[in-house]
Amino acid sequence: MALRLASIGIYGVMSYAVSQRTREIGIRMAMGAQPREVLAMILGQGAKLIALGLAIGLLIAFASAKVMSSLLYQVSAADPLIYLLVPLLLATVALLACFIPARRAMRVDPMIALRAE
Repeated sequence: MALRLASIGIYGVMSYAVSQRTREIGIRMAMGAQPREVLAMILGQGAKLIALGLAIGLLIAFASAKVMSSLLYQVSAADPLIYLLVPLLLATVALLACFIPARRAMRVDPMIALRAE
């Protein structure tokens, strides 16, 4: 459930960011930017946010591992498999949630984006 809520939140934030930058994306497309460049720009922005969130989350997880060890059953508080697989899963889901707004940004028609507002 937490993974689903996180992916919906990331999708919402990225979708809002793309909608706010529609005019900029339209100008970039009118100036000759390729759709794959726009896709890379949006995914790059999302990847930076994901990396920052994972770094902060891992630091908090390492710091609270001693306290959490009393709540875990038959799992070590310093289990490297958990510290590897969970961030990998979160990063994959988060990039997928970023891909949907990025794909929509690739399809921005420059003329419509420039006429808006």
